[in-house]
Amino acid sequence: MQPKNYALPLMFLSLATVSVAHARGTIDKVEIKGLDKGDDAEMIENIEVSLSLYDTIGKPQGESRLEYLLSQAERQTRQALEPFGYYNPVIKVDSPRQGENLQVVIQVDKGPATVVRREHIDITGPAQLDQYLQEDLERFKPRKGQRFEHTQYEASKITVTRRLAERGYFDADYTQRQVQITRAENAADIDLTWDSGRRYNMGDIRFHEDYFVDTLFDPLVYWDKGSYFHEGKLDRLRESLTKLDYFSVIDIQPRPDQADADGNVPVDVNLTRAKRTIYTAGLSYGSESGAGVRGGLERRFLNSRGHKMNTQLDYAQKRKSLVTSYRIPAFNWLDGWYAFTASAYDEQTDYIDLRNFKLSASRSGEINEYWTAIASINALRERWRYASGTEFTDPVYTTSTLVYPQLVADYVNVDDELFPRRGISGSATVRGGVEGAGSDTSFVQANMVLRWYIPIGATDRLILRGEGGTTWTSDLVAMPPSLRFFAGGDRSIRGYAYREVGPRTPEPDKYALGAKNLVIGSAEYEHYFKGGPWGAAVFVDTGSAFDNTIDLHTGVGFGVRWKSPVGPVRVDIAHGLNNPDSQFQLYLNIGADL
Repeated sequence: MQPKNYALPLMFLSLATVSVAHARGTIDKVEIKGLDKGDDAEMIENIEVSLSLYDTIGKPQGESRLEYLLSQAERQTRQALEPFGYYNPVIKVDSPRQGENLQVVIQVDKGPATVVRREHIDITGPAQLDQYLQEDLERFKPRKGQRFEHTQYEASKITVTRRLAERGYFDADYTQRQVQITRAENAADIDLTWDSGRRYNMGDIRFHEDYFVDTLFDPLVYWDKGSYFHEGKLDRLRESLTKLDYFSVIDIQPRPDQADADGNVPVDVNLTRAKRTIYTAGLSYGSESGAGVRGGLERRFLNSRGHKMNTQLDYAQKRKSLVTSYRIPAFNWLDGWYAFTASAYDEQTDYIDLRNFKLSASRSGEINEYWTAIASINALRERWRYASGTEFTDPVYTTSTLVYPQLVADYVNVDDELFPRRGISGSATVRGGVEGAGSDTSFVQANMVLRWYIPIGATDRLILRGEGGTTWTSDLVAMPPSLRFFAGGDRSIRGYAYREVGPRTPEPDKYALGAKNLVIGSAEYEHYFKGGPWGAAVFVDTGSAFDNTIDLHTGVGFGVRWKSPVGPVRVDIAHGLNNPDSQFQLYLNIGADL
């Protein structure tokens, strides 16, 4: 028998063995090389999303399926680079295997970028004279000499298209829309033109609801019929309606298809009423106030004129308060409210016996997008006395009656009201009374708070806070504690207890008496780990409440920060450097502090 007679069967057996051995395979890892993980991070991410290989990692695949996936990897990688302006990359796909396990390595050389060689971007029609649209065209990217990047080009296109609709050019359309890529020359030619058509005007505003009087919301429409259409006007109307808190759904729809011959576009405002009554209840506890309960009743609307009423009760062992307010919409001149408020307060702690009753009539309004103001006239009757030692041995109460006007102005100009990283916010209060005109003493009082948010890096921020206040009066004794300045505690000087800093009663109580003047400064740095919701803070606060001579108290501390869905959560631990009553103070805060 000759050996060569067995050669052919042995060859088929060998091929069959190899075929069985490689009939299945598992991709353990896909690695992309040749791109910078920093500068080219978006490209890498787009390649990973585009590659079918990633869906099969760790899953056994048949040999034919593996060959197909590997054959598609080069094409999919090439297509993933095109949106970034790279049309001639060099891509090599290697798939070394050990037994049935593969590791795929995709080596990428982006090659030369495709550059805009020629561009014609324009708007014809009345919008040629529109300043804002011309500015959008000037900012259009990419321009001649720049890398042609699809996402940048599409974003610029969308900006112009949205601006046309926003400013009432409802008939706008493309007359030319073409990008020609010449791969051999790595060049892109852009031809893009809009015809704006006519600009439409604001027409009738049609409110659709079945409860409130027909003309109640008309003053919210601050523009004249026939003025140029602008989406910002409708946004302002939506904001005003939202702040009324009457409605659960506010749907505002311009109807350009129903425009009249003069180009006036009617607007339908569809309103769905919210639940009329809101009940609130809860438990409370404070180291000084003791255990207590809280409850509230709010009527979003009492009648078809949009009047509101809100009553809140806080009943604790040592502190009790009741506040009732009645509000009437005030749309003329400035969006806001007329409010009439009555409040009663009772405090029976180990240090003070205090009761007061206050009546207030106010008018609030939005001056512009940054400023709001509240002007009010107030009547306050307050009675109090302090403890001597640990008991109230002095039966004599001090009583004060004050009637005074007050003006409060708030300013907010920040990038994000829930979590500001850049901007300024503040508040200023001025009040004063005249002896003999309803007040027991003449006085003028001013107070200002300012916060400055400074971004640091991509996610961190520095918060600088300052507060100052002063009182001009010839009779400080007649100024009730509720109108005096106190310092210490959260949002004041951390590291000290609530109202710990300032003039105090004799030992052993040393309870805060309140002062004529107030000065507080604070610096806080917040760092967020990997840009996530969790962070840490360090801070230093200093200041004092004083009558004549300032006695600065400083506190330092650190805290934990969490960007929760309902707003920032802050937990701080602070220590006072000037003989505080306790070694450490713990503070918890939820919500933005503007």
